[in-house]
Amino acid sequence: MKFLIVGLGNIGDEYANTRHNIGFIVADAFVLNLKGKFETGRYGAIAQVSFKGRTFIVLKPSTYMNLSGKAMRYWMNKENILPENCMVITDDLSLPLGMIRIRAKGSDGGHNGLISIIENIETTEFPRLRMGIGNDFAKGYQVDYVLNQWTKEEEKVLIPRIEAAVEAIKSFSTIGLVRTMNVFNTRDA
Repeated sequence: MKFLIVGLGNIGDEYANTRHNIGFIVADAFVLNLKGKFETGRYGAIAQVSFKGRTFIVLKPSTYMNLSGKAMRYWMNKENILPENCMVITDDLSLPLGMIRIRAKGSDGGHNGLISIIENIETTEFPRLRMGIGNDFAKGYQVDYVLNQWTKEEEKVLIPRIEAAVEAIKSFSTIGLVRTMNVFNTRDA
């Protein structure tokens, strides 16, 4: 079985370790956990890792968040992977810091990366792992908030949650999406 894991984020040092890049951070942790390594590929950094007989193509798009769908569509087609065997990892302002929510499908929720993916693969029916980044910002400062770096206090909360997200991706590939949602969606941040 082959899976495509897509961590959403923006390339460049100025975006490293920002809230909006939690998808890249989880993708890095997943690949590191399975002793893989990213290489430069078409439309992004690509790694291929294995776990319990499953092959994972892990993508960190280099197209910037707003064009993530172009990269995902390319790798889905190249590797012949169906939407149900994809998992998109994204930040979510509506969830408390560190909370994980896995869904089988859904709307874009106003997230530019998800908007691009839905437009490019022409379906909303693909699994996504949403990582809560909180919403501790004044009205009108959403962009500043998501593009700012994590605080030291946030990092302490986040580290074990990133590890949980890695385990959730493994679980998705072995016990299936529904059982994974039942396990990981009930855990508190």
